[in-house]
Formats: sequence, structure tokens, C-alpha cells
Amino acid sequence: MLMNSPAPTYAPQYLRARMGKLCVAIIGETPAEMIEKAAEVSKETPFLEFRLDYLSKPLQALPKIKQFLADNTLVTAVATCRRASVGGKFRGSIANEMEVLGKCAGSGFQLVDVELQTAEALKKGELQKLRDKGVALIISYHDFESTKHLDEVLERIRKFQPEFVKIVSTAKSLSDNITMIRFLEREADRNNMIGICMGDPGIISRVLGLRAGSVFTFAAATTGEETGPGQIAARTLIETYRIDQVDAATKVYGVAGNPIKHSLSPMMMNTAFRRETVNAVYLALQAAKLPDLVKLLDEIPLQGLSVTMPLKQEILQYLENTDPLTEKIGACNTVVRAADGKLYGFNTDVAGIVGPLERRGIPLRSAKILVLGAGGAGRAAVFALRDKGAEVFVWNRTSQTAQALAKKSGAKTIKRDAIAKTKFDVIINATPIGQAGYKQQTLLDAKEINASYVFDFVYTPVETPLIKAAKAKGIQVITGVEMFVEQGARQFEIWTGKPAPKDDMLRVVVHALKQRAEQHA
Repeated sequence: MLMNSPAPTYAPQYLRARMGKLCVAIIGETPAEMIEKAAEVSKETPFLEFRLDYLSKPLQALPKIKQFLADNTLVTAVATCRRASVGGKFRGSIANEMEVLGKCAGSGFQLVDVELQTAEALKKGELQKLRDKGVALIISYHDFESTKHLDEVLERIRKFQPEFVKIVSTAKSLSDNITMIRFLEREADRNNMIGICMGDPGIISRVLGLRAGSVFTFAAATTGEETGPGQIAARTLIETYRIDQVDAATKVYGVAGNPIKHSLSPMMMNTAFRRETVNAVYLALQAAKLPDLVKLLDEIPLQGLSVTMPLKQEILQYLENTDPLTEKIGACNTVVRAADGKLYGFNTDVAGIVGPLERRGIPLRSAKILVLGAGGAGRAAVFALRDKGAEVFVWNRTSQTAQALAKKSGAKTIKRDAIAKTKFDVIINATPIGQAGYKQQTLLDAKEINASYVFDFVYTPVETPLIKAAKAKGIQVITGVEMFVEQGARQFEIWTGKPAPKDDMLRVVVHALKQRAEQHA
């Protein structure tokens, strides 16, 4: 610690040695609730931010927090009491805020977080009073609209010579993460920097910001207790994204689509990387526009990409080449960066479709199969099954799209009123209808489900309305979980050259889906 002040301030190098890479935000409606959560979280992650602005009377909580910190000497604690005008919940004045932070400085906290707007409004010497009480200062700035003017904000913060600089912006696009990461790479050596992008597209900065130079990143104590848009639960950052192991050598992969927030691909793929000791991390990429995604592919650079709706056909124009099947299908769900740095495309949906059917001994060469949908997944199903010699019928809400697909693949189209009158070996749903959160939940009436098997590509929920209706009629079913894991396993093998740990991948997906179902219930 520095020895030139009445109450020695914690030196940044000392704090960095003890606080770790992950700071968990602690919230609560009462002091008792906050202490209870802090006690639980600190067992695994002893670097905590107490969000005192979440309390109606934060000063009344300080005796209990002081006792907690005295009893838990391994905990490194940050005090934050952010005013509502700068994105927090505290309704008091700047003077009230500084009173709270001043008393925190004497209650066992090692750091206090002061918003830049507060620091700029204080009289000269007010911040030094906090330092004189022995705490290190974080001067922070939050932009809830964009990722802009980072250098100008840094210059404003530097005037106060804080021990730590914290700049939090909002990612409106994937490219905003690149802006933040490049900023960290330029400035982190000269400053103790914390840099994060908020929002769903900002997950990249929350995971990769550390290797770009951010001292640490923030996490929620649990899902549902996020203190900022796009914040991730601590357990997810530790177990799924292995935040403490991400380094300069870590290869980056991702799944791109819109929406993508609830995808289970990151959990499944990161489990596979961990199981096979591959130094890689797999991220969810909220891609509203394809050029934005392609820029990220080049800048990070990503080593591989899973592509979901609605990008499977659009991505083709950005690829150097594809395998013959992908070219025939006209849809790509797997991108790999080759040794020459160029991007190549594959379609592993085919493996996810054919594998579950063949495992059940269905003779595809003579099978009569109905495919609902003519998008990326539908195209993969039609071409894969035609390649196996099946008689394939295509139905799509836009009949022209179905006709074009049928003509190109050698399949047939079918009118809606003919579906109920036709007996199929397999009915496949290759549309998002039935997916959790999707407006339309049913595609076929029960009387139209006339088949030996029903295969629904939707995997969340496991039991879609179509699957339930088929079961009620005694029809055998194949859930989307099988396809999801099968196509993911093939992607893993393309990227790594290693056999995929399918059992582990299936286990974590099934467990996660059960948890979701329980939470929903």
C-alpha cells in the first residue's frame, strides 16, 4: 500500500493481485438480503460490488456490511451508490451520494466507484477526502446509447488521476465491440482500465475484453439480478465461458443469428471444448445485419461460426468456397477459417437430419416424407433426403418458394388441403413455429398429422405443440434436441479435427431445457 497519506490508499497493483478477473454485483431490497447474497457469492468469487443504490436507505446498511467485511477478510469490496440521473437507482443529491461513499470508505471497502459526472461536479479536494480514508477510486462513465467518444471520455477521467478507469458503453452492433476492444488494446497499458459494452450484442466485450486489457469484468450474482443490460450471471461466465482461462491464444468461435440470446449453442459447444481440452471460447453473436457480422469475423478474427436463421443463405456471398452439398442446398450453417485465412462453408444440418432417421432404421430410399418449410433448414432437409432417395413433398406458406425448391431438388409440392389425406412415413417441421416465444405455436391440426414419425427441428421447448399432438395420436416422435446436438457435434469435428463428446453435449442441453421448463412452470 502507498504510505504517503494519513490512511494509506490501496495501491492498484495490490488490489489487482487480490481481486481476480470477475466482480459480482450484489443487489437486494434490504441489508439482510444483500448480506445473504454476498455471503453465498463470496464462497466462489470474493470480489464483490455492493450496489448500495438498490437500497432505500443505504447508510443504515453500512454497520452490517462493515461487520460482514470484517468477518470475511478475503473479500475485496467496491462501494457503488449511482444516482438515477446517471443510470443508477439512488434518488439523493450528489452531496448525499458522497456522504454514503465517504462512510463506505471507513467501513471496510477497498474501492469506491464515483461516476464521472459526480466527480466533475465536486469541489476541488472532495475526491481526495475519500482517498484520505484509505480507499482506491474508480471513476466510471456509462453511455446507455452508443459506443462513441471513448478517447474523449478517457481524457475527462484522467484529470482526476483515479486508481482505476471504468468506461461502459452500449453496443448497438457487433462492430461496437471491436471499437471497445481496440480502445482497450491502445490504452490498457497506460491505465488500469475496465471496459465493457452493454446490451445483448456486447457479450463479446464481456468475455474478450479481459484479453484486450480490461482489468476485470462485471457479472450478475444470478440470472434475473442483472445491474446492466446484457450483464451475464457469474456462474455462466465461469462455467460456460471459462472467463478465467481466456487468453491471447484462445480461439474464438460463435453462433450468429437474430434473435440469439436464448441459444443453447454456447453452453453445448463450450462444454465440448472443455471436455476435449481445446483452448477456445464460443460466443452468442446478436447479428442484425450481415455486413456487421462479417466485419467481426475479420477483425477478431473468428475461427469458426455457426449460422442460424435468417442468415444461412445470405452468408454464402462472403465465403471463398463451400462443399458440394452446401452449394447444392444453397444454405450454409457452418463457417470455418482455413489456414490461408479464408472462409469456407459447410452444412451440418444434413447430419442432424439424416442421423436421427437412420438410427431408427427408417429406410430412406423408399420413404415418403413431408417437409414443412423451405428456408435454410427446410432446404437442407429436402436435399439431404432426396440425396438418400426419399420421395419428398414440400409445403411452405409461400407456395412459389416451395415450387422453386421442389424444382431444383427433384421433390414435389403439396397443397395444404392434401396433407390430411396423405399418409407419410415422416413429417418434418423445418419452420420456427412452435418455438418458445414465437407468436404462432401450431402449424398442423391434429387431423393433418398422418405419419409413422414426426420430427420437429424446434428444440426449445422439447415438447412442442406438434410433438404433443403427435404423441397424443400414438405417433413416434423425434425431437429437435437430437438434430441440434448432432449438427453441433459435426461442427465441432470440422473445427477441431477431434471426435465430438456427444454424450456430454446432449447431457448439458437436456439439463438446460429441463431447467427452463421448470422455471416456466
